[in-house]
Amino acid sequence: MKLLADRAGNPGGFLFCGSGAVALPEGLGELAAKLPCFYREPMAAPLAAQLGEAGLQAMPAGALQRNDMEFELVLEPRIDWIEGDWPLQAPARSSGAQAASRAMALQLVQLVSNDADTHEIEEILRRDPTLSYHLLKLVNSLGMGTGRKVTSFSQAILILGRQQLRRWLNLMLFAARSDDVRSPMLLARVSVRARTMELLAREAGEGKQVQEQAFMVGMFSLLGVLFGVPLGELLAPLSLGESAQQALLTKSGALGELLAMVEAAEHCDMVAVAKSLDALQLPALDFNRLVVEANLWMLSVTGEVGHHG
Repeated sequence: MKLLADRAGNPGGFLFCGSGAVALPEGLGELAAKLPCFYREPMAAPLAAQLGEAGLQAMPAGALQRNDMEFELVLEPRIDWIEGDWPLQAPARSSGAQAASRAMALQLVQLVSNDADTHEIEEILRRDPTLSYHLLKLVNSLGMGTGRKVTSFSQAILILGRQQLRRWLNLMLFAARSDDVRSPMLLARVSVRARTMELLAREAGEGKQVQEQAFMVGMFSLLGVLFGVPLGELLAPLSLGESAQQALLTKSGALGELLAMVEAAEHCDMVAVAKSLDALQLPALDFNRLVVEANLWMLSVTGEVGHHG
C-alpha cells in the first residue's frame, strides 16, 4: 500500500501496489475504512472483485498525478491524489524559530540516546515551550492509569520511560511545521517505515532490543532528508551502535537489509521485495499484513503528533 497525498499535501489515501493474484491480508478492510484505498485500472476482474470486497475502489481516471519534484499546490482541477517522492526533496529554508525547535528536538534525541540525566533533558524542555507542551499533553492523555495529572517534566519522563520518550521525540522531529510543506507526508512515511522495520524484526524472532533498534534505524533513515544535511553528519553526535550505523550509512547487516527491503516496497519494486522475503523466509502474505499494521499505527500516531505549529 503506497501512501497518497491529497491536494493539500496531507496523507489522504492509499494505492494498492500489485496486479497479479495475491492473498489479501487481514486488516486491509480496517485501513480502507479509515482512508480511501484505490487500485489502478486495468485490474484483472477476480482481483478487482477481491479488492472491492475489502473496501478498495478503482482510481478514477485522471485523478492521480505523480510528482517527484517539489510539491506544487497549483493542481489541475481533476487531480485529487498525488503519488511520488516529492516529500523527499531538499527542504526550503526554515524560519529561525522553526529551525531552532527542530534542532532542539534533535539535541533531545541525542541526550536520550546517550542516556543523559533527567535534569539535562529537563533543561532543554524548559527552553522549548512547543516540545514541552506536547510532551505533557501526551503523558496526560495516556493517563497511565494513575488518575493524577502530570505537572513536571521529570515526572513526565519517569512515567513515559526512556524508550517511549525516545520514540516520541523521533516522531516530533518530523512533526508538522507550518513552513515545511513536506512535513505531513514525511512524518507519515517515516512512521510507516520505522514501524514496518520493527514488526519485521519481531516477525524474525528478534528480541525487544533489536526490534527497538530496527524502529530507530527506520526513523533515522530520513533525518538527512528532513534537515537537508548528509546523514553521516547528523548521526555523528548520536553515538549509535555499530549495526545501526552500518544499516543507515551502507544498508549492510541484517538491519540494513530490512531497510533496503522496506524502501523497495515503498517504490513498489516487487522483484526486490520478493527476493528479500525469500532470504528472510517470510511469506508475502505475512509481509503484507505487517505493512497494513504499520499503516494503521501510522494513522494513530500522526493524528496525535502531526498538528503542531
